[in-house]
Amino acid sequence: MGRLATCYPELPLPPEAGQAGTPFALPAPVTVPAGVVLFDEAAPCGGFPLVLDGEVRVARGTPRGRSIELYRVGPGEICVVSTASLFGSAPMPAHGVTAVPTQLLLLSPATFEAWTGHLPFRRHVFGLFAERLSDVIALAEAVAFQRLDQRLAAALLGHGAVVALTHQGLADELGTVREMVTRLLRRFERAGWVALGRERIEVADAAALRRVAEGEPA
Repeated sequence: MGRLATCYPELPLPPEAGQAGTPFALPAPVTVPAGVVLFDEAAPCGGFPLVLDGEVRVARGTPRGRSIELYRVGPGEICVVSTASLFGSAPMPAHGVTAVPTQLLLLSPATFEAWTGHLPFRRHVFGLFAERLSDVIALAEAVAFQRLDQRLAAALLGHGAVVALTHQGLADELGTVREMVTRLLRRFERAGWVALGRERIEVADAAALRRVAEGEPA
């Protein structure tokens, strides 16, 4: 309970959440290594994840093929596709993979249904759902209306001064192929905006990348 309250300080738990042997009872936390598929597309939703430590990458596609990253779930955040699947009793529309070693609580569908009977919890989840959904809509707009070089520049800036990702990792995040990302990164390097290394990209000119991300001449 203490760890959950630390990671989700504003989450209003049902009064019965601490009572063992009831539908409201909290499950034990589980620790999952990096690279594990937590849920797959078209599969039934196994529960409502509450991340205590680490990060889950949620993407559309297939875990072993081309995909586009929709968002990541960290401590204090909720998973839109899990929430939607549970509320709608529908199959999962995306897959989730642990990006790093991750600890989480997984509320079973029955426990989630019991918790949603507690009005403050239900309202809070809907509020978080709306916030996360707006992020997904922003991503859809970016994919539809922005060029790949704009999205790549924005992604590099979003990772800080040093990006510890492979070209394939960036391609997965952007929903494209590695060759396109490599071609653009080499163009950025020739312009002096980045320095490429092994599984490492250093941002050398953040101002130029910001102009590219905003669709302005660099």
